[in-house]
Amino acid sequence: MAPRANWKGFLRLSLVTCPVALYPATSDTEKVSFNQINRKTGHRIKYAKVDADTGEEVANEDIMKGYKIDTDTYIEVSKDELDDIALESTRTIEIDEFVPRTDIDSRYVIRPYYLVPDGKVGHDAFAVIRETIRTMNKVAIGRVVLTNREHIIALEPLDNGLMGTLLRYPYEVRNEKEYFDDIQDVKITKDMLDLAKHIVEQKSGSFEPDQFEDRYEQALIDLINQKRNGLGTTAKAAPKSGGNVINLMDALKRSLAGERQAAPAAKGQVQEKTKGKKPKKRVEGQREMLLPISGGGKRAVKENAKEAPKKAEKPVRSTARAKKAG
Repeated sequence: MAPRANWKGFLRLSLVTCPVALYPATSDTEKVSFNQINRKTGHRIKYAKVDADTGEEVANEDIMKGYKIDTDTYIEVSKDELDDIALESTRTIEIDEFVPRTDIDSRYVIRPYYLVPDGKVGHDAFAVIRETIRTMNKVAIGRVVLTNREHIIALEPLDNGLMGTLLRYPYEVRNEKEYFDDIQDVKITKDMLDLAKHIVEQKSGSFEPDQFEDRYEQALIDLINQKRNGLGTTAKAAPKSGGNVINLMDALKRSLAGERQAAPAAKGQVQEKTKGKKPKKRVEGQREMLLPISGGGKRAVKENAKEAPKKAEKPVRSTARAKKAG
């Protein structure tokens, strides 16, 4: 099922306008998530909104926003007051300017969205705007209002649609000088740089996201499957430390030697795995089936016997190869 649009409105370039919808380009719903439960009863924990002083629970209609200006002193702001200052641009993304993609500092990037035509009309206007941005090889900068906040959004062509990236305002980005001023200015010898460059060459490749595996996520899936099947778990030994680096040049030489030995072995493993095997076609939405854990011990077994729990689907990532960390 396709996700619901986060926003619907119009995209405007001067007098050219078309209805559009904004969808999130990323998702965290595939990740393993946990509920907090009572160790004694196995019941879920429920949170209540209570008055910090009286301890009494407060109904939603009695809760309002407040800006803290001093200890226990707040400026109260009502929903009506917030609605009164709502921006007029809530329904339109108006393109203000075009800039080179390289001008956008990566620190300003928040998250990506997909922008598509909304409905059967406006596809021609959408295509004109998209291809104009593509032809000019630039990024369109506009503004969009999400959750009552106005955001800067950068639009660039992606296949038949547009990718919109929310950008931070300057006041949200910290000045690097506050952190970098204490870094010592040291001189690096040419020999050290040459060795380091050789290491980089040994590790060079193309960026292939499908080759990365979320090892912690897979470990969570394995842990839940083991507990579901009644298998015990054992604590892993702490990873061995590489030790203190006494001589930087010696460390670079050993690193380069290790990379040269590892490269042929890694290549052989990949060839062995793929030899005589056809790659499996990945089915969209294919996931691994997991059963949720409700409570613990004997009581959990009884509950599961009474009612078959719903299956929690999780992604299958066993085919991905984890890239070796540098």
